[in-house]
Amino acid sequence: MARERKKAHRTEEYWGRPVPGFGDPAAQLLVIGLAPAAHGANRTGRMFTGDRSGDWLYRALFRAGFANRPESRSRGDGMRLRGAYVTAPVRCAPPANKPTPEERDACAPWLAAELDLLGAARVGMCLGSFAWGVMLRTLAQRGHEVPRPRSRFGHGAIARIGDVALVGSYHPSQQNTFTGRLTEEMFDGVFVAARTLLSDLGQGPDPF
Repeated sequence: MARERKKAHRTEEYWGRPVPGFGDPAAQLLVIGLAPAAHGANRTGRMFTGDRSGDWLYRALFRAGFANRPESRSRGDGMRLRGAYVTAPVRCAPPANKPTPEERDACAPWLAAELDLLGAARVGMCLGSFAWGVMLRTLAQRGHEVPRPRSRFGHGAIARIGDVALVGSYHPSQQNTFTGRLTEEMFDGVFVAARTLLSDLGQGPDPF
């Protein structure tokens, strides 16, 4: 991606390397995406920054009280998250935006390390079925009793697993937002659900 730059951004500096998570170290809400966008996070070096998916996400985080501003353009724009942390199971922009199991597994230690550090996290908002599956798999590997059959992904789906919970949301990709599959009202609704779960779960003894 860094070698073959998009014409609209050819004068900008591309990272061309893995993109780290971003947010509040004391976050209770963990937002899990898919992977860095080729000309969004891969270009700016910050998750969900510099593309239309990020525009949707940070506007929603702002409306829900998790962000100090409604837009994020670059790493130095002053964006701060309060009580939320944004990450992805895959850290490099995958070809055709479709991560392989090998990519998922290669990046798994980084997600696990973040979960170790985010000791206050109790609710994971999974943006898409890929994130939902990865989080169920990760929680099971970390010793949580994940019910079988595993909860199915859907917009607004909730899976309570001991003292933590997952909330499902359609990914704010252009494929979903341009077609109306995901509206801002729907997106706000899952943040309301996440707030309710955080209130119910409190500071339990068993984090992610």
